[in-house]
Amino acid sequence: MSRRYPIPAAERRTEIRVSNSRFIVTAAPAFTVEEAKAFIKRIKAEFKDASHNVPAYVIGYGPSVTAHCNDDGEPSGTAGRPMLAVLQGSGLGDIVAVVTRYFGGTKLGTGGLVRAYGDAVKEVLTILPRAEKVPTHTVMMALPYNLFEQVKLLVGVWRGHILDEAFAADITITARFAIEDFPHFQNALRELSHGRLEPEIIETDQETIMPPVSDGG
Repeated sequence: MSRRYPIPAAERRTEIRVSNSRFIVTAAPAFTVEEAKAFIKRIKAEFKDASHNVPAYVIGYGPSVTAHCNDDGEPSGTAGRPMLAVLQGSGLGDIVAVVTRYFGGTKLGTGGLVRAYGDAVKEVLTILPRAEKVPTHTVMMALPYNLFEQVKLLVGVWRGHILDEAFAADITITARFAIEDFPHFQNALRELSHGRLEPEIIETDQETIMPPVSDGG
């Protein structure tokens, strides 16, 4: 069963410096292992003169994830693993990150490397915009003009998004709901229309990308 979960909304990059070494971190959404690998390849090509380009990614969410990292020449366990640990602790799914290191002449030691690579990923997470991957139904319903405003209100109450409105003898509304919210809207619509209005599901998408619902409405 698919579920709603947070993901990165866009690619972002930032940089930290540790003992003269530059750690440039780039993070982005990736919905398949292939997308993650393509992103890693692109960053490695962009920074091909760097000392290291260390990748980590988490595809999926919760119990059903594909996670991967490697150290790209840094001492074993000092780079990819701490990056992956930060990604897994972030609460985000479908995320890939590459930390590009330009060596600054001072060795950081095992503990220093672990901190630097982990801190770089933490830094990019602070500027990463969020979205949600949400299983949705797109529905269509025809309704009389006198119920239009009330139905629009109901759509908003149950966090739906109106995609289209067509005005003819009746008004036809096309709207999208998270699958988990749709039954509540359905029941409210039946109540409002005394059982006369029934939305028809015209499409189901397990992977709709939507802005996260803010608590302020």
